Amino acid sequence: QVQLVESGGGLVQAGGSLRLSCSASGRSFSGYHMYWFRQAPGKEREFVARIVVGGRTTVYADSVKGRFTLSRDSAKNTVYLQMNDLKPEDTAVYYCAPDLSWSGSAAAMDYWGKGTLVTVSS
Repeated sequence: QVQLVESGGGLVQAGGSLRLSCSASGRSFSGYHMYWFRQAPGKEREFVARIVVGGRTTVYADSVKGRFTLSRDSAKNTVYLQMNDLKPEDTAVYYCAPDLSWSGSAAAMDYWGKGTLVTVSS
């Protein structure tokens, strides 16, 4: 059974840092791009970052560019999201997902974890 577990969230003051992890079990996702999305209260799930197979290329939403860094450890079937200089508007539940359909669309992602809550206080 495939399982994705996000962790590392918490309460942090503005300007602080957190490192999120997403560990997968049940199958390897090393052959797929991996995504992070987030969903703030009352808002739709939005794209945060993507890392390609092999980890050489990353893409970020404009809102997090320069502050967040996405990496992956394929041997551990885990991706990491280092978040620096956090802002109150980063407050959301953060989810990772493998892009099995190569669509880049959250609606097409087959597997989701329960997410990890990040709360940034001002």
